[in-house]
Amino acid sequence: MLAVIDYGAGNLRSVMHALKHLNAVDVQLVQQAKQLEGAEKIILPGVGAFGAGMQQLHEQALVEPLKMAIADGIPYLGICLGMQFLFEDSDEMGDHHGLGGLKGKVRRFPSFEALKVPHMGWNSLKSTRDSILLDNMPENPYAYFVHSYYCDPDDESDILITVDYGIPFTAAVERDNVYGVQFHPEKSQQVGLQILRNFLAI
Repeated sequence: MLAVIDYGAGNLRSVMHALKHLNAVDVQLVQQAKQLEGAEKIILPGVGAFGAGMQQLHEQALVEPLKMAIADGIPYLGICLGMQFLFEDSDEMGDHHGLGGLKGKVRRFPSFEALKVPHMGWNSLKSTRDSILLDNMPENPYAYFVHSYYCDPDDESDILITVDYGIPFTAAVERDNVYGVQFHPEKSQQVGLQILRNFLAI
């Protein structure tokens, strides 16, 4: 069973549509802990504010089950805010704790003279190493971003993809069974569909 976490995120419908396009089987929306039982993979999509999103996951009693699933080796893919949740803390509108699956912090982009924040639009992806998540990707892939905060991992070996937007920042991570993408694969056309296809094949 592929569990897609439903905590009211705005991009949930687009993610479900992309999975349907890929003919993903046994996909279930999960809103409470008992529904995670038997999950073989987890996708946590998300848009919005870190603190509000984590509060909603706490209210649905999903935080500890998600931590346990990650610790048990179940493949996890976080999308946008779902990737940020993987880290220990975020300074978005205060100080908020994440799932802590990866060490590091979520930070706001600095002010740029020539670039707008939020970072919104298409950017080229630079992979740091090979990964099953990046199998069969085209040369010079582009993906679609919408975010004002970026992940700053403590361990550089967790970084899978980087992007330059005023500063180089982490656009995807991988450690063991944990994967995260800051961009939106459900809005990134064939590049995004291939990443989702690769995750389904794990």
